[in-house]
Amino acid sequence: MIDYRLLQAMAAVLEQGGFEKAAQALNLTQSAVSQRIKQLEQQLGQPVLIRSLPPRATALGQRLHNHLQQVRQLEAGLELSANPDDLIIRITVNADSLDTWLPAALVLNTYPLLRFEVSVEDQAVGLRRMKQGEVMACLCASADPVNGGAVIPLGVMRYRALASPEFIQRYQLSAGESAHLQQAPCLVYSRDDRLQHQFLADVAGIEPLYTHHLPSSEGFIRAACAGLGYGMMPELQVRPELEQGLLVDLVPGYSLDVPLYWHYWQMESPVMETLRHSVVTAARQALY
Repeated sequence: MIDYRLLQAMAAVLEQGGFEKAAQALNLTQSAVSQRIKQLEQQLGQPVLIRSLPPRATALGQRLHNHLQQVRQLEAGLELSANPDDLIIRITVNADSLDTWLPAALVLNTYPLLRFEVSVEDQAVGLRRMKQGEVMACLCASADPVNGGAVIPLGVMRYRALASPEFIQRYQLSAGESAHLQQAPCLVYSRDDRLQHQFLADVAGIEPLYTHHLPSSEGFIRAACAGLGYGMMPELQVRPELEQGLLVDLVPGYSLDVPLYWHYWQMESPVMETLRHSVVTAARQALY
């Protein structure tokens, strides 16, 4: 059985950004903190920290830190913890949800001191962090739950293939010829982003030849408005640009609906249950 005093020492080093500050937070000497972490690593037979500046968790350390956070949540739900400020919720979400409807769902009045650590992955691959035990919940496009997990559908996010009017004129895309589409550069959020590929496959049975990689949801839209390329953008996020005529459809009437799902562990703490209900409520108000 793991000694939770040792886990708390490891967590303090990660959360405080170093051994000295961890010692101050735990009212221990720096040597005592180091000894507890060494004892934990000896018990497990492998390191839990990378001794960098600041220290970082190994893959095992991340899973243990996540586990400790779940224990803290359960204690808070049972009113056994006097430190709700210690709660850190680690979730993985897709960038387009984070830039549109999701932030409102993270405001939980029941837990005003709750802290979030949000990692961003493409909606097609975000579930891998949950499978690795790094996060407590995941928002992604996969409907298949992980072992020990459950999943609930949230709705669909609608994407449209958009570009600036000048871009369409420059590449003669209004003609609708597949050769013109293939020659025109497209915008891709990351190497996992395949929405543009799906669009071209649907309308012309081809693959893009030229891509710009832009890992910023807002930068993606600004680049399209500037005429750098075309891309698949969430209708929810680009309504002002559509109304102003800054962006127009490459293929009028075409849209691609991406389903979104909330993944959570079946052994759910009261904090995570509250978060899940908030996410579901926000999604039903924003998504199709």
